[in-house]
Amino acid sequence: MPIKKAENIYRLLRKNYPRAKIALNYANPWELLAAVILSAQCTDKRVNIVTEKLFAKYRAIENFANADIKEFEQDIRSTGFYRNKAKNIIASAKKIIAGHGGKVPQTMEELTSLPGVGRKTANIILYNAFGKIFGIPVDTHVGRLSQRLGLSREKNPVKIEKDLMRIFPEKYYGKLSYLLIEHGRAVCKARAPLCGDCFLSGLCPKKSFSK
Repeated sequence: MPIKKAENIYRLLRKNYPRAKIALNYANPWELLAAVILSAQCTDKRVNIVTEKLFAKYRAIENFANADIKEFEQDIRSTGFYRNKAKNIIASAKKIIAGHGGKVPQTMEELTSLPGVGRKTANIILYNAFGKIFGIPVDTHVGRLSQRLGLSREKNPVKIEKDLMRIFPEKYYGKLSYLLIEHGRAVCKARAPLCGDCFLSGLCPKKSFSK
């Protein structure tokens, strides 16, 4: 896709979703990390319901590190895959305390060395907690819209990210995911995209749809 076309897509997304931002609630980098781990295969709305009580119960990273795993599993049960998520959150807390003085690290390499933290999660933390841009988080919405809009032909999130980073200026990286997520939720839905209501219809190759 020509860079000019990609920039037009971004411009229209910014115009229509001026308040697009991360939907998870958090008060510090550690809470964001825990919330993003919980968000895997779970809605942000559900995660926010769970973390409201979770962050009141476990007020510091040390509380997470010392949590009883069985009790913690029940605290987060409604987010799904709760056993694996509990294990990763507690293990990440312990590793951050032991290796980083209790402070969430600020590099891609260090973050992705933590249990349960992949490149997408690391990108989210780096941008939202520290204002650092290393790449573009690719979730299911971003992946779907990237294919439908002709931004990428890839299915692998890492390859999609590389395509997006090639055609969009770096200054757009931080906001791009949230703009695409908003559009994916409001208009370009997974099962029934509202093409007739889409302000990007003039820039969208319909043949790329994969319903």
